[in-house]
Amino acid sequence: MNKIHYAWVVVTAAAVMRLSASSFRTASAVLIPKIVETFGWSYGMVGYAFSIQWIASGLFGPFAGWIGDRFGYRKALLIGTALFVTGMVLTSTMRTIIELYVYFGIIVSLAMAIFQVPLTIGVGVWFKKHLGIGMGILQSSQGLGPVIAIPIVLYILSFEILGLRGAFALPGIGGGIILLLAIAFYRNDPSDLNLRPLGSDPSDPIVKPASQEDAKIRSNVFLKRAQKTNAFWNLIGIHYWGCAGHSVMVVWITSIAVDRGLSLTAAASVFMVMAVSSTLTRFGSPIMSEMLGSKIIMAFCFSLQVFPLFILFFASEPWMFYTFAVLFGIGFGGEMSSFPIINRQYYKGAPVARTYGWQMMGAGTGMASGAAIGGLLRDITGDFDMTIVMSMIFSSLGVLSIMLLPSTKKEQVSDWETYLPNKNNDSAIEGAD
Repeated sequence: MNKIHYAWVVVTAAAVMRLSASSFRTASAVLIPKIVETFGWSYGMVGYAFSIQWIASGLFGPFAGWIGDRFGYRKALLIGTALFVTGMVLTSTMRTIIELYVYFGIIVSLAMAIFQVPLTIGVGVWFKKHLGIGMGILQSSQGLGPVIAIPIVLYILSFEILGLRGAFALPGIGGGIILLLAIAFYRNDPSDLNLRPLGSDPSDPIVKPASQEDAKIRSNVFLKRAQKTNAFWNLIGIHYWGCAGHSVMVVWITSIAVDRGLSLTAAASVFMVMAVSSTLTRFGSPIMSEMLGSKIIMAFCFSLQVFPLFILFFASEPWMFYTFAVLFGIGFGGEMSSFPIINRQYYKGAPVARTYGWQMMGAGTGMASGAAIGGLLRDITGDFDMTIVMSMIFSSLGVLSIMLLPSTKKEQVSDWETYLPNKNNDSAIEGAD
């Protein structure tokens, strides 16, 4: 009987980390009406905190990838844990809007960049085959997370002695403990345990990771070559449009439902339904992308970020919001989950952490745009109709951009290793410019 490959332990640990960190960050969106009520800040002012968070997370994405490439994914995750706990606990002490922006908007966001970029790429190195299933498990944990986190946050909120402050502090501390336990099972590379990646030929040699200096050189050379292709920049744009489109709903669907007369509990349940629905494609889209190619799956998911939005123009009953949540959730769950697969299809085994970090920069700025513009339009117009229209426009531009991608059957920059320096050619890196 074959033993279970340690790749499945790594992906399980990574899923627990993603669930613990990202889910409580996402669940914080249901607290927006309570924050507005408690501090008297406008929806737009609170929305800027989410915008700042995603901008900071996006801008930090390439650097987070560099940390993972240079020092190892496990060390990066320990840094992320420290930032997450610090940011959440400090947010619980906020008294001014500036403190919300700094603690929640910046410190927590730096942790999120680490739990998106190095964590995702770190899982990928454990798989030569079945990467779609591995990524499906990892990405679906982020969709399942709010289903667990939102009831916890609302339960904490129900205790007057804990209230809004407890809804940030307790998940921060508890999440930090879970993160440390998961990191204990995480390993940087199969060779750390004298293993090959899952699906490797038994005759393949066990390859040790490059030294820190070699890893730096390989990462720099590959990034320079990748940046010369249209696909590199288009993937950043696609992540921007997709995340801008669905961030409007991630941040504002609870507030939209409350604005239409639903109770906070009912509105939060709409968010939970959307999260559960997204789990289907968070798990399924990487698998289908590996089988059919990422372009067609991404186009399908982006389309489901557009058409269900028409329901919101006349939604007033809970069932209407739930119908929207199911359909839209399927779309936005699959939008992000195909990116690790398309990177593998385009770049094979190249050091893609920084490349993926650039894509996450597009995602972060997109999420920020949706959150900020959604709140601003609500403040200007007095309702959420134009907010919904902007979500449609963003996602539609994403669909058009996907159509311009090259076929995933064709490897991009397959010759990048020929630009690596060697003893006889120390100027090879300059030649990559």
